[in-house]
Amino acid sequence: MPSSVFDSDIYKNLFGDAKMRRIFSDENQIQMQLEVEAGLARVQARLGIIPQDAADEISAKAKFEHLDYEMFQKGVARVYYPILPLVEGIVAACDDGLGEYSHWGATTQDIMDSGLSLQLRDALTLIDDELAAISNILVRLAKKYRDTPLAGRSHLQQALPITFGYKAAVWLSGIERHRTRLSEFRSRATQLQFSGAAGTLASLGDKGLDVQDALADELGLERPEITWHTMRDNVAETTNFLGLLTGTLAKIGTDVLMSMQTEVGEIFEPFAPGRGASSTMPQKRNPVSSELLIVAAKAARQNVAMMLDGMIQDHERASGPWHVEWLALPQTFILTGGALSQAREMLDGLVIDADRMRANLDITNGMIVSEAVMMGLAPYMGRQVAHDVVYDVCRDAMAQDRPLRELLCELPEITKHLTAEQISDLCDPAGYVGQAGEMVDRMLARVATTKR
Repeated sequence: MPSSVFDSDIYKNLFGDAKMRRIFSDENQIQMQLEVEAGLARVQARLGIIPQDAADEISAKAKFEHLDYEMFQKGVARVYYPILPLVEGIVAACDDGLGEYSHWGATTQDIMDSGLSLQLRDALTLIDDELAAISNILVRLAKKYRDTPLAGRSHLQQALPITFGYKAAVWLSGIERHRTRLSEFRSRATQLQFSGAAGTLASLGDKGLDVQDALADELGLERPEITWHTMRDNVAETTNFLGLLTGTLAKIGTDVLMSMQTEVGEIFEPFAPGRGASSTMPQKRNPVSSELLIVAAKAARQNVAMMLDGMIQDHERASGPWHVEWLALPQTFILTGGALSQAREMLDGLVIDADRMRANLDITNGMIVSEAVMMGLAPYMGRQVAHDVVYDVCRDAMAQDRPLRELLCELPEITKHLTAEQISDLCDPAGYVGQAGEMVDRMLARVATTKR
């Protein structure tokens, strides 16, 4: 029985997705490390460091299917690290002893870190694609509902009218910032690591940097300025990004979850027979995707803290903090992949009840636009006096359960400044959404012109 939801056949597609799990699977991790070893052999042959026939043989045999996986597992259990058993596997698979030229001048962490960078390259591409898809969905929602009035809420109470298009555009702004962040730090997250035992490339003499540069080009990774064996800000930054991203998705999920409350009923997750059903209450339609988005953010946050702690490493090769990454990085990427998948499905099928949004704007008998009335009176009696006058009228409206507009029209101190028609206009929630529409347009224009 699996000890983790990430491995469970029951739960793995709730907390992750198949594409991201494949990237961080044992088989793919090993294959990425083998690709580093093969790439190293090829560039060293071109530079005259090892024989060409050795490079050819290593490249041909450095594939997962040629590895004796059972022996490899036993080797890891013996050594506590994977690369020595991996190199032993390459040597065993190669003919004529040519495998002895593998791993020439490298150290364990070189291969593991460079393999990780290959994994991160693929994982970040997957995230970028998902973010682009979610952005497109939010663009569609912002356009469609640009002028659909909705109660804005503050401290869980109705505050002022907004529009649902504005709300979707606010969600969109967070997604777009993450796309920008990703483009900015991606090169730092996908750097080659090839520096030798203490990071100085001493085993390759004056050809070390030539090998390093050629290997970066061979693998399609970024060239490091200097060794990063124990300077782990790049991988910590990557995990921090995942924490930020899952936090934004959880904020969107929280908005949807709270909007699905029976007493609100404005926004709903997609409907499918049985989706979010209760085992005992047939009427229930639970916000299942939203809940998973919130859980993913909570779990990712803990891994972010772990990765930050793992930055504190000793000297040129750490005595243990590096292992934190083996735990935290794959889990956080899988959580993020699952959260993106859940968010994409949820947002693409979001059900919007515009009539309920409009009805909810009226449940306070017009008090949601009390600020509009205050600002309408302010030029005549001053803002603070107007605030106090409208505050008293609001209390009366609540006590008497009457529309704010009616009480305002009964007060001479107000009607001497405003006509009944002006008061009615001020009390129309749809007329007090400020420049929400223009903000939506500005956000959409930015998305349309951003090059990535």
